[in-house]
Amino acid sequence: MLLALDTSVGEVDSQEVIAARVGVSTEMLRLVAQRFAETGGDVDATISRKQREHPPVPSPVTGEVEARLIALACSQPPKGYTRWSLRLLEKHVALVEDIPDLDHSTIGRVLKKRGCVLI
Repeated sequence: MLLALDTSVGEVDSQEVIAARVGVSTEMLRLVAQRFAETGGDVDATISRKQREHPPVPSPVTGEVEARLIALACSQPPKGYTRWSLRLLEKHVALVEDIPDLDHSTIGRVLKKRGCVLI
């Protein structure tokens, strides 16, 4: 991309032609050219990934939390309910002290990953 955009060697094709030749969108081509200009023409800084400013947040779902969550989902539902739902599990997880609060979508992902199906 950068070689195709280099105007020091003469006339260059339009961004649409270059993008089609390289196999990227014109927006990607524009962003690469912008990053090249921002880094002062440093090719390595342009094509390398940026370092994260903040470390990633560790997942609250550990192996122990998964096991406890699966055990809860496999247990009998509370009185008045015929089965566990994700939202009901969410409410009960909030009441258990040694399991961090998890929303119903996270609970669903954990159960789906382990092949547990709520019936």
